[in-house]
Amino acid sequence: MADQGIDVCLLSVGPDLPWLTGYEAMPLERLTMLVVPAEADATLVVPALEVARVVPRDDLFSIRPWGETDNPITIVSDLIGSSANAAIGERTWARFLVEFQHARPDLNFRTTASVIGPLRAVKDAAEVVALRTAAAAVDRIAAQLQAGEIPLIGRTEAEVSADIGRRILAEGHHRVNFAIVAAGKNAASPHHEPGSRVIGANEVVLCDFGGTMADADGVGYCSDITRCVVTGSPTSRMTEVYGHLHIAEAAGLVAGGPGIPAEDVDTATRSIIDAAGFGEWFMHRTGHGIGVEEHEDPYIVLGNRSPLVAGNAYSVEPGIYLPGEFGFRLEDIVVVTDSGAESITNAERSLVSVEA
Repeated sequence: MADQGIDVCLLSVGPDLPWLTGYEAMPLERLTMLVVPAEADATLVVPALEVARVVPRDDLFSIRPWGETDNPITIVSDLIGSSANAAIGERTWARFLVEFQHARPDLNFRTTASVIGPLRAVKDAAEVVALRTAAAAVDRIAAQLQAGEIPLIGRTEAEVSADIGRRILAEGHHRVNFAIVAAGKNAASPHHEPGSRVIGANEVVLCDFGGTMADADGVGYCSDITRCVVTGSPTSRMTEVYGHLHIAEAAGLVAGGPGIPAEDVDTATRSIIDAAGFGEWFMHRTGHGIGVEEHEDPYIVLGNRSPLVAGNAYSVEPGIYLPGEFGFRLEDIVVVTDSGAESITNAERSLVSVEA
């Protein structure tokens, strides 16, 4: 904050608040806001009826409850004091920002992304442990999928998605973030919404799933993995396309390391898919950071020249999506160490045939 000339950070709903305090605000019309001055102690302004959900941390912040007849904008404005430059959380509801702008026209606002994003992007040892634990859980589910333990043929995509969601919770996650199940032609849509389509034999089934698992302090860390199977025998076309994808992902997994620009990992995967003639059908970035959010810094995309550092965690997930045919994506989570990059999800990466 001092380096960037920011006098106070204002954090409401979103991942920054639980990352700093252990408390996740409900997305209510009642304002919750952590006020973090650069030169004073932090204060959590919270609706009185929500105070019971806050675990007090006197070493980190004081709690300022407000009642139904109080004006929380006034309370926060008083805590801001004579500050001139404020950074406000990106997820803060627009109505609250507009109210602050009316109440404090003297304040200059920017987002907290430049302050908190780089801090969250570098995981400490405990955070890496939390990510590893969550990753191991979805790794086991991916292995169940590949072993034919999750029935596919004759079930709808939505039914399989719900089954995977139940397994995510049974593995210790407290929240299912997503469970994409896309069969046949639907697998050519990267973010397909599982629906009523019944899965048949000899089809590609793409499964991309993850959740949030609480660590010892109650802060949630995310998991994310994608594996594809074929319900029967893959065609030569499937085998060819997946072969290129498999090689591309393998290159991306080892391309990162301390000092390596983030975009170089994207280049490592993309160049292989381009050379194979499928570049047009790889239409998204190679990956995204992961932590308390599924998508956070660092982003593994062309144009991001920021060097990776030990403690970064990100996905490597190239895809090839052929409209009217099928699609493939292969995704693992990587943690940057002092000596390179290590994948923390390791379920079988080849194209597995199942009879389920």
